[in-house]
Amino acid sequence: MDTATASNILPQRKPKWLRVKLPTGKKYIELRGLVDKYNLNTICTSGSCPNMGECWGEGTATFMILGNVCTRSCGFCGVKTGRPEQLDWAEPEKVARSIKIMGIKHAVLTSVDRDDLKDMGSIMWAETVNAVRRMNPETTLETLIPDFQGIERHIDRIVEVAPEVVSHNIETVRRLTREVRIQAKYDRSMGVLKYLKTQGQRRTKSGIMLGLGETREEVIETLHDLRDNDVDVVTIGQYLQPSKKHLPVKQFINPDQFKEYEEIGLDLGFRHVESSALVRSSYKAQKHIN
Repeated sequence: MDTATASNILPQRKPKWLRVKLPTGKKYIELRGLVDKYNLNTICTSGSCPNMGECWGEGTATFMILGNVCTRSCGFCGVKTGRPEQLDWAEPEKVARSIKIMGIKHAVLTSVDRDDLKDMGSIMWAETVNAVRRMNPETTLETLIPDFQGIERHIDRIVEVAPEVVSHNIETVRRLTREVRIQAKYDRSMGVLKYLKTQGQRRTKSGIMLGLGETREEVIETLHDLRDNDVDVVTIGQYLQPSKKHLPVKQFINPDQFKEYEEIGLDLGFRHVESSALVRSSYKAQKHIN
């Protein structure tokens, strides 16, 4: 491990910069009431996102489709792994209705991986985007997609419905990919991001988690790879262990190091870089559409 990385390793007790204030504000209280009243399913609430109050206050929320059971078993992710239930073809309308009830200005859609389906869930993805557009014509969209095993005809369905932003997270550096994203491949994910741009997608985005044992040089290499594949926006945040069954946190990254990565990313030519401990994929997502 290089000296620069070693200097950022801290005791496993959470440092002060990871302390989160409870969400407050009129807009948050109003939306929380709607979510509870209508039993709406947002990743913001189910994932206990530390930025929920801030994002909701700005009219942004994240919704997960294709059920809540994933066919993959990534070492960092708290989503249940197993055999998913059958598709709910009413889900696109349910998501669109939730967005309308909450008055969301910018919606982020994400999903589990559905390697059990012939289309990898891409048809449901397209149907959901179309339903949201019909019911919420003023709402802008980001789609945080799986890799669809790199199959181009499935990725094409996303491009055809033209979300303002298409995001696919690389999650970690090349060396750690096999351990962190067991069924995923670093180069395949990079290829998905590149293919999106070659097919005319205007804005692409990816995210990286830190604290899994990567070195500074590996993070910078990953930023170079993302930029070389024409990615426009990158988010960089601290990995936090969802449970004792998941990969442990190896490092808590110092805020100064996050700031350095932000500066490096901007120097490389990314349009936007969000880099701090509490950043998650959809953090300030509404900023990334322009």
